[in-house]
Amino acid sequence: MSDTARLYQYKALFESRRLVTRQDLQALGEVSLATFKRDIAKLRDQLGMPVQFDRDRGAYFLDRSDIRTELPGLWFSPEELVALLTIQRLIEQLQPGLVGLKLKPLQKKLTDLLKAKGFGEPEIASRVRMSFAGKRQLELKAFQAVALATIARKRIAISHFNRQNGESIQRTVSPQQMVHYRDNWYLDGWCHLRNGVRSFSIDVIEDVQMLQEPALEVEPAELQRITQSSYGIFAGQPTAWATLRFSAQRARWVEGEMWHPEQLSSYEQDGSYLLKFPYSDDRELLGDILRHGADVQVLEPAALRTKVQKTLLEAASRYL
Repeated sequence: MSDTARLYQYKALFESRRLVTRQDLQALGEVSLATFKRDIAKLRDQLGMPVQFDRDRGAYFLDRSDIRTELPGLWFSPEELVALLTIQRLIEQLQPGLVGLKLKPLQKKLTDLLKAKGFGEPEIASRVRMSFAGKRQLELKAFQAVALATIARKRIAISHFNRQNGESIQRTVSPQQMVHYRDNWYLDGWCHLRNGVRSFSIDVIEDVQMLQEPALEVEPAELQRITQSSYGIFAGQPTAWATLRFSAQRARWVEGEMWHPEQLSSYEQDGSYLLKFPYSDDRELLGDILRHGADVQVLEPAALRTKVQKTLLEAASRYL
């Protein structure tokens, strides 16, 4: 019997019983004590199966509280599975550009790793669907140039299209970090035109040229304060706190969502859910509020409440 076949038999036995003795496993695999110990180590270390030993009852068991996604020949936690598939998909999206070619060996190693565990990557792709709703098509040329300048710590001259007013603006930017947010890529950088940190959607950078001047460096703590202290991708320093009330029914979904690291939440007597968090730019926030429709109400601030009300009234008027 091959090692792989034997491990699969162990796996089936563990799943059919709450407790399995060493003698049962040795008899099943027809192996010596030394081989049995190596097999148990493989189950734990290579396949990631949560095999535990109960000393009081002298038997092995699967730790059912270890919440993991089981795949034939491999065990993943939900986070590990998402991370692996995300890496695979990101590498695919970067092909056939320079960055994609650089990462192709990594993609092959990941595929080979899965195959070595008896599970091919194509099978994962057919069994796990990853949806990229809202993902915009990325201009690979801009992505490569921005990525190289960010790593090389060089300034870039860009032509950036502003979706809000439909104009293209020439800027010189010192790239600080690239951000993958809601399946789209952004660049956080020091804008020399506006003399401050700004976030740029990379897919609307129409032209980019790496300059010889070194990038102006923003202290990591300061960059984090500017880019992560408020809600959403358009962060900046908070200018207000939003207070939202969700219906009792919608609370079942929203209570588990992280809108901001500093958010505050509580339940009211009728089961409705209050959520408070800081924000500076309401463009993204407005869209996230509206997607909840009649199940959310803006309590504060008044300016945000008025803007949501106006948007809803304008939307309703189109259906009269």
